[in-house]
Formats: sequence, C-alpha cells, structure tokens
Amino acid sequence: MRVQTTIEIFDYWNRIRGAADAPLKSQVEPSAVPHLLQSLFILETRGAGNIGFRLAGTRICDLFGRDLRGERFASLWGNGQHADIERTAMGVMDHAMPALFNATGYSTIGHQASFEIIMMPLRSPHGACDRLLGAIAPTAAASWLEVVPLEFLALDRSRLLPGKLGTAAPAELRPINEIVAGKSAGLGQVMRRMVSQLLSVEAH
Repeated sequence: MRVQTTIEIFDYWNRIRGAADAPLKSQVEPSAVPHLLQSLFILETRGAGNIGFRLAGTRICDLFGRDLRGERFASLWGNGQHADIERTAMGVMDHAMPALFNATGYSTIGHQASFEIIMMPLRSPHGACDRLLGAIAPTAAASWLEVVPLEFLALDRSRLLPGKLGTAAPAELRPINEIVAGKSAGLGQVMRRMVSQLLSVEAH
C-alpha cells in the first residue's frame, strides 16, 4: 500500500473497529475524514452475489464520467473479471478481512493509469458484514484523469491485508486472484487458507 488516500482510510477503519474484526457501519463518521470523502465509496449486497454502489465520492464518479450510485461494482471492470471481482468482494464481507487491489484503468481514448483500491468490511447491527467501505485512488497524478472518462479497470493483483499496518508485509501473502483462479478450490477454502497464512506470518 503506497497511496496516501488508501493508507489513511485503512488507518481510520482500524481505529474505529478497535479490537473487533470489523466496525459497525454506524461508527463511520464522514466528518472524521472530510478530505477523503471524494475518493470513498460504500458497497452493499443486493442479492444473488450482486454488489452495488450505495455511495460513491465525486472524484470516483468523475473518473468514470457518470454517477455510480446504484450501479453494479463489477460494471467498472473488464468483462472477463466480473465474477472474480464480485467473489472477492463477497469474501471480504464473509470473512471480515480487508483487501487491496492494484488495477490499471483504461480511458475511452486509450490512456492508462494505475490505481490502488481498498475494500474493508462493515457490520450491520445484527452482526453480519453486508457492506464495504472503500477508496479508489490513482498511484500518480495524470492531467487527463477526471477529464477523459475511464472505460474500465483491469485487475493486476489483489491481496488480503493484515489487521494493522506493519504486522505483516502484504507482499508475503499469496495474491487472492491467483488462488481464486484455481478451479478446484472453493472461495471458503481460499479465504480460510489465506487467513491461516496471515496468522502464521503474524505469529513469527
């Protein structure tokens, strides 16, 4: 993780969750991170694996040239990655483990830019994780961003994050998409294996 926006929102999510594996959605206070709001989003489940935008910051909407509220999260990604993106997002909620994506965005006229995307689970009052707090931020400034719309994102890699920055290096964890691509492993097995790897790293 190397973009200030994703570092700051991950740090905020860690602070409000305390000792819990994920904070309640009611604990998220926009006034606590006003300088990040334009780059933040909230996703919610809408049945049958459909995950959509409940909220999307103005900077994110500007990147894609449209209001994303109510739109399916997978619609931002290249056609071949829709299923993997939604399975990973569901896994983040089901197992209450945040994830970091590195992606390349392609504009409608062929520009390219690199992005960091973070997704962190939020709990409802009844205890289930059914929403995600996240951020999308470019890794470097580009004059055309927010002027020429992005057509789609392409996933370069994704990985689970340790509970606290510095507890384990994310590079030591096996990328999510490499494991999810294996046809013989179900998502539950995938996430359990990765959690075991993370705990093993932290124990040492």
